[in-house]
Formats: sequence, structure tokens, C-alpha cells
Amino acid sequence: MNKLFSPVQIGNLKLNNHMVMAPMTRSRAINNIPNKLMAEYYAQRATAGLIVTEGTSPSPNGLGYSRIPGIFNQQQIDGWKLVTKAVHDQGGKIFAQLMHTGRVTHPANLPKGAEILAPSAAKMETTKMWTDQEGMQEIPVAKAMTKEDIQHAIAEYIQAAKNSITAGFDGVEIHGANGYLIKQFLNPHTNIRTDEYGGTIENRSRFLLEVMQGITHAIGKEKVGIRLSPYGVFNETPLYPDAGATYDYVSRELNNLGILYLHLVDHSSMTGQPVPQHLVDTIRNNFKGALILSGGYDIDRAEAALLNGKADLVAFAKNFLSNPDLVHRLKNKLPLNSPKFDLFYTPGAEGYTDYPVFEKEMAV
Repeated sequence: MNKLFSPVQIGNLKLNNHMVMAPMTRSRAINNIPNKLMAEYYAQRATAGLIVTEGTSPSPNGLGYSRIPGIFNQQQIDGWKLVTKAVHDQGGKIFAQLMHTGRVTHPANLPKGAEILAPSAAKMETTKMWTDQEGMQEIPVAKAMTKEDIQHAIAEYIQAAKNSITAGFDGVEIHGANGYLIKQFLNPHTNIRTDEYGGTIENRSRFLLEVMQGITHAIGKEKVGIRLSPYGVFNETPLYPDAGATYDYVSRELNNLGILYLHLVDHSSMTGQPVPQHLVDTIRNNFKGALILSGGYDIDRAEAALLNGKADLVAFAKNFLSNPDLVHRLKNKLPLNSPKFDLFYTPGAEGYTDYPVFEKEMAV
């Protein structure tokens, strides 16, 4: 039997296999509230060792995209209870990914009273944002966060983590990747602050670490993971000279917090620059919790990473999206469904819960 398909325990979490369903925005949460359709989608994929949900906002200010879910009010908590129960009923485990989009949004995607916040008022030059009301729009310049804004955002993350446990999640993954709020603090292109949250590596890392400290204290370190993309440039967060030193520092500090896992993303499979192997090795050496690797893995690469100790778990994205029974298909070397790219972010069941499992596909 391949190691990929064998059971594993990380911390207190017993998983049926070493496969993680990576977080993927799907934009089916009408009015930002999880629903029965989403519960069906996640339950279909509950054979993954661990599911990490799509990015879920801890704040009204963090709802960057149309129809993404939140977890900051009771309706949202109740909606997520449908999802967690459906996954648990199928024997799966599921973490909520907490994603505050920061400057990556448009007012049309935010509720009344919310505002676009970021570490600094750095304009997004080329990225545009889809809005259901007005189509594609330019992104306005965000308001530079005051220290009061920062403390409020940290408190929102902590409350969202508590809400996640109330909703039945097995834990939370903090989204520190892909150019959203936490990475906006880490990156000196988007963080030009001159106070204790900007400038040096330690200062730019402060927001992330204060969020993580607060959440581990609130729900327990064994229920907390984080996702990082050291060389990702998504959402106009370009590479910078001390990126390696930044993630060396961050991984050491995260290890000191004793969190469950670090989820490391490499975007080279999507034409991005690969994370240098020496940096992956540094992070692996610094961080003693579980390491999840993500980025275009197939079964052979995943198996090799597990067998040589480079990773404890491996995440799969688009193939889980289009193959609810991906574990079964890979284990039995069966052909895979192709993703319907034009339906990734559209509302409704099409391109979401209608991908066939292999037995049904053969019966047609």
C-alpha cells in the first residue's frame, strides 16, 4: 500500500490518509452564508484525510470576493454546522480556513458599514475585482490600518476561530498566503509602515504572530494550522530580497507556538517561481509540527515527498474539485474527471456538486 493512502495521526488528529483537500474558493455562499449545497459538496469529498475549506472571512471587512462565506455571525455559524456535520457523518475531518482579503476587494462585495483595510494605502495597479452588481471593477485604494484597526482585526480572527469550533470544525487554518491581509503585512511592497508593524522582518511578522498567538490561546495550539506562500506573487505581492529570511524567522516563531501544521504552497505548477529547495528544507528543519506541501502534486511526487520525509501530508486542489472520489481514483489508478474551469466561481450546482464518481460514470 502506498503511504499516501495509509492512516496517519498528526497531533491529536487521526486522519484516514495523508491526502489533504486544499482550500479552493468556490463562491457558492449566497449572502456570504454557507448552505446545504456547500454541505453536499464537502461531504462528497470527505474521503480526503483532511479537508481545508475555501477561504472564509473572519470579518465583514474581509469579504473580498462575491459569494464567499464568512464566520463572524450566527447565521454563518449555523450554515457551517450543516457542512461540518455532513463531513463528520461521512467519517471525514475538516478545518476552516480563515481568510481576510485586506485590500483585495471592492465596496460592492462588502456589507454596509464595512471598509477596505490594509497595512498601507498601496494601490493595486493591475488586479481587478468581479462584482455581481457591476461586473469587473478597479480596486480602490485601501485605508491604511490604524493601530486600533489592527487590534480589532486580531480580535476578529480570534473570535472567528472560536466560532469555527462552535460550528463543529476540527480546527482552523490561517491564510497567510496569496497576497491577502496577513501576507500584505509580511511583504514590504504592500507594507510601508514605519511603526512596530512595518520595516524590519520582526515588525512585518508581528501581525501574523499576534493573530496566531491569540488563536492558539483561544482554541488550543493542536487545532491550529497556517498556510504560507513564500515565493507567491499573487495579488501584487512581488518577491523581495529578504523573503527567505522572513520565512526562516516566521517558521521558527510558529514552531515556538507549537501549532499543529504549516501548509506550504509552491506556485510553480501555475507558472509561478518555485520555492527554493533550501528554503523548504530550512522551514522543515525549523518547524517540528506537521508539514503539508501543496503545488501541482501527482501521486508519484506525493508518495516520494512522504517517503523521503520532505512532507507529512500532501494537498491536492483542482483534482479534488472535479473528482469527489479522488482518493478512490488515485488508489486504483482510475482516470480523472477534468475540471470545468468556466464554472469554478459561478453560483449553483453545475460544476460544483455534479462531477460523477467513477462507478456512476461507468454506468452512464
